[in-house]
Amino acid sequence: MQITGNITPDSLMSLETYSKWRKANKPAVMAHRKLRSVHLGEHMTLQFESETTIRYQIQEMLRIEKIFEEDGIQQEIDAYAALVPSGSNWTATVLLEYPDVSERKRELARLIGVEDRLFVEVEGQKRVYAIADEDMDRENDEKTSAVHFARFELTPAMCAAVKAGAAVKLGCDHTAYPAHIAVADDTLASLASDLK
Repeated sequence: MQITGNITPDSLMSLETYSKWRKANKPAVMAHRKLRSVHLGEHMTLQFESETTIRYQIQEMLRIEKIFEEDGIQQEIDAYAALVPSGSNWTATVLLEYPDVSERKRELARLIGVEDRLFVEVEGQKRVYAIADEDMDRENDEKTSAVHFARFELTPAMCAAVKAGAAVKLGCDHTAYPAHIAVADDTLASLASDLK
């Protein structure tokens, strides 16, 4: 997969090339995705995105939908491009996971606004709260969505601290879902590679 820092139609593989590439490389991409997944409490997972995960997602959508025309390819790029970290932030797909339908309905009603209460805290720095769902509102007066998209903007000092080895805590201070966790060293090393 060609990592360029900018996803364009020309930097993506054709459907045929991707099909061959996928067979050999899917396990490595899944391992990368797993490394960048952080479970926050019992029912929330943040999947921190990277150019690799977003390229893979776009290529998968093109493969599944059999999209090969330039307009369609550009639409897929536009749909996902904002999730590629820019060098001063981390982006994540946030999943609220309740396998039981009744429990999910009840909890999503209690968790309205949870996406705005997510934070990262770099050791020695102030908390940075998520900028959530910039593409569209994903909740209403009755419930929140089970999927959100979050961006955590870091200051230059925070980026430098992370790259120098500072610990990072991920948390949520929503009254119905208080949770926090120290980001594991191997995950943090991967996230640090996103920062300039």
